Amino acid sequence: MTMNIQKMMQQAQMMQTRMQELQTRLADVEVDGQSGGGMVAVRMTCKGDIRKITIDPSIINPADKETLEDLVAAAVNNARVNADQTIASETQKMMSELGLPSQ
Repeated sequence: MTMNIQKMMQQAQMMQTRMQELQTRLADVEVDGQSGGGMVAVRMTCKGDIRKITIDPSIINPADKETLEDLVAAAVNNARVNADQTIASETQKMMSELGLPSQ
């Protein structure tokens, strides 16, 4: 029984190390989000740092700034969903590599 506990502790330590490595790597992984059929695009890291926002000039209308604000928010939210999916996929892959159930 002692060997099983020791093995479990080693596996837990390895998983913690791998999770830290994954978080460090994902901090630099970039994902894209868009809205308005690509009229607004956002690039951000999986950590949530926005790196770039691109807005098609044709949708810039000072009389209707609310629409542009909504499109920017939607593009950021889309990028966040893509980041969450990337994190989940990479975490599942790591768990599989460690021989652990992913869910």
